[in-house]
Amino acid sequence: MLQNNTVKFLKDLKKNNNKPWFDANRMRYDEARKDFEIFIQLLIDKHGKKDKSIAELKAKECMFRINRDIRFAKDKTPYKINMSASIGRGGKKSLFASYYFQLEPSGESLICGGLWAPMPPELKKVRQEIDYNFDDLQKIISNKKFKTVFKDLYKGEDATLIKVPQGFEKDNPAADYLKLKSFIAIKPLKDIDLTSKDLEKNILEAMEAAQPFVEFINRSIED
Repeated sequence: MLQNNTVKFLKDLKKNNNKPWFDANRMRYDEARKDFEIFIQLLIDKHGKKDKSIAELKAKECMFRINRDIRFAKDKTPYKINMSASIGRGGKKSLFASYYFQLEPSGESLICGGLWAPMPPELKKVRQEIDYNFDDLQKIISNKKFKTVFKDLYKGEDATLIKVPQGFEKDNPAADYLKLKSFIAIKPLKDIDLTSKDLEKNILEAMEAAQPFVEFINRSIED
């Protein structure tokens, strides 16, 4: 489980997103980041027994910086108000599908599995895999464990085309999934979950449910 102080730090940062406050609370940040790192390593070590592709990862290879890139952003607040990690082969910079955990109080925390906004070569490969092996994908996302945790793949406006992409028939049985620009399954987490003794168990169950889908995506990229 995560410490209450870690969640409290992020809540306070949201109210005081400026460098003077952050500098004055640097020790709190260091403690929160260490707590998050320990938790991420625990997830790697435990789920790595089932998914060997992540078994050798270190948490630091997966964790994102808290500093925001504000060079071209309208929002000039210097810090992210979450802590996050992408747990997949190659760490956070990998082209492969991974497991992603975001710790963000105020109802924005989540655990997910899949591939967000792949580059055109990888996007093409994933769509081809879906087209060629839609039966396999259907079996994965209709599995009871997957449906219980995620219900379906994420189909928000930021992840879906309006029309079936060029090269595929409009009446393709997999049309709804071929239109996806990102391929992820998301389980939201409530604030009360974040410091619960069941947090580790719930996230590991979600990672296990997502693993066949992550492997399906990565199989396409490897080919």
